[in-house]
Amino acid sequence: MNGAQSLVQTLINGGVDVCFTNPGTSEIHFVAACDQVAGMRTVLGLFEGVCTGAADGYARMLGKPAATLVHLGPGLGNGLANLHNARRANSPVISIVGEHATYHVQHDAPLTTDIESIARSVSGWVRTSQSAAAVPTDGAEAIAAAMMPPGQVATLILPGDCCWNESVAPQPKPEFPKPAAVDPKTIDEIAAVLRKGEPTVLLLAGQLMLEKGLRLAGRIARASGARIIGQRVNGRSQRGAGRVVISRLPYPVPPALEMLKGTTRLILAGSKPPVSFFAWPNMPNWLTPDGCRIHTLSEPHEDGVGAFEALADLIGAPAEPEEVYKLDRPPLPTGELTAGKIWQALVALMPEEAIISDEGVTSSRDADKWTTTAPPHDWLNVTGGAIGQGMPVATGAAVACPDRKVFSMEADGSGMYTLQSLWTQAREQLDVVTVIFSNRAYKILFGELKRVGVEEAGPNASAMFSLSQPDINWVKLAQGMGVHGMRAETCEQFNKYLEAAIQSKGPHLIEAVI
Repeated sequence: MNGAQSLVQTLINGGVDVCFTNPGTSEIHFVAACDQVAGMRTVLGLFEGVCTGAADGYARMLGKPAATLVHLGPGLGNGLANLHNARRANSPVISIVGEHATYHVQHDAPLTTDIESIARSVSGWVRTSQSAAAVPTDGAEAIAAAMMPPGQVATLILPGDCCWNESVAPQPKPEFPKPAAVDPKTIDEIAAVLRKGEPTVLLLAGQLMLEKGLRLAGRIARASGARIIGQRVNGRSQRGAGRVVISRLPYPVPPALEMLKGTTRLILAGSKPPVSFFAWPNMPNWLTPDGCRIHTLSEPHEDGVGAFEALADLIGAPAEPEEVYKLDRPPLPTGELTAGKIWQALVALMPEEAIISDEGVTSSRDADKWTTTAPPHDWLNVTGGAIGQGMPVATGAAVACPDRKVFSMEADGSGMYTLQSLWTQAREQLDVVTVIFSNRAYKILFGELKRVGVEEAGPNASAMFSLSQPDINWVKLAQGMGVHGMRAETCEQFNKYLEAAIQSKGPHLIEAVI
């Protein structure tokens, strides 16, 4: 058994049985091993950013890693943006990067790069295998590292000769580390803060944005009078009817400041202190009100759900939260198509337990108005701010959850970064409905100009933000990749196409001209 074969079997033993791949010469023995060792599903992406984003989406939904396979340093570079998003989502991902044979690196061949340095910017764990005999142990330790709470990218760099040389037996499933328990003294201190009755906010992130954590937060809020707010972006949130009512911190600074106004105690539950996404002239970057004291109940790597359970018992929280969202499907919209009406139509028609990968950017600003009372669903944010995540994450989520409908709500500018996802969706016959908010502009940047004091975009700025001349034809792009594409210019057209896409399996794309 060579190194590649032993690694593939080690991955399978550890529960890693999906690999999103874009291989090259240095990875050929790993490719061959996926035929020689039964049990690994390989999913081809035509760009490395599709592979890394898909692994992120897969991990968010299942809480376990998929592997990615990319070609040397340049391949890793192509996938870096979505590994950055995966890092911010705390997603367990095993990033396997091919490398020249150990004895060939010294010759500085054209594709030689410092892969470890590139990988460290997005990885919590990095290792280069030194021999074929070391590969299975390295693989098992990569799995364990990826599963280190709260989850991280583990990069295994695999030289060619470590793949083709004779290796040793594969490793069994490694032991996965568990989240650290929160110190009971900390829970006592937070209980004392809540008993004071001051204007208090519980800021939630991570596992606490899923149903069990939300329900505990709602019970604690009911007992204490504290408000619960979700971190601005989260790897996965569970929302909709039956879930606890919770606000989400807005992106623009003024409404974020307004939401936190008057707060004297901020309790972090798996979250970080709130700061602005960027620095803007004459705006604060620290969003907590002056004089507000910050307390930490749980760090991201700790058992926040367990801490909430103990806290709820300690303060005598009632068995039920005060308020949950009620199902309220709006009527289908009519007339002129707008971003808001697209969300309205989605809520009117979407099935229960859908998954929404949201990269609508400006077109998603008012989505909460409609989607909080939608049927129960999962929501996947762009966690690291690197656009080009939406369609790959939807692809990975559909691989992870083939029995659930996935909606990829995508800005046209962001979609162009990783549109190759459509080809993978067609090849794998994934049940994804992609909705393109086609405003033919990087619209968010017009708002950014105003934030730095430029009231009106000049001709050069307008040209840099415009996606016209020529307009992008999303229907033809979709059809060219094997996906059924439609263009809607009115609400009536959009409603018809969306209903048809929901009722049929497989990938569909609707270009919604707004």
